Amino acid sequence: MQKRRTYQQLQPEERMTIASMKQQGSSVRAMARTLGRSASTVSRELTRNTCSAVGYASAPAQSLSTSRREAARPCPKLHLQSVSWRVVLTLLEWKTNTCSRRLLMQSS
Repeated sequence: MQKRRTYQQLQPEERMTIASMKQQGSSVRAMARTLGRSASTVSRELTRNTCSAVGYASAPAQSLSTSRREAARPCPKLHLQSVSWRVVLTLLEWKTNTCSRRLLMQSS
């Protein structure tokens, strides 16, 4: 029976360790052993989050990762800035006005 693996994203502390070890000239495999991660995870992290001007730094890497993660998630259907939200508000307002007019007419 195979052990089921669960994926955990790199934590800011792990990114700091990667940045420190990269500055010291450590290999990807040495970084992976220290973190208890796969070498491919560390290699992917370095490839995705290295800035051409600065190189790899933990704070920009964390913000890049967070922004990519947020961009990958779809907006909720009734997001406050969506067209659907404005349509719902318009319909609710119309319904409220219609009902109040009917009540006024019935009470007269």
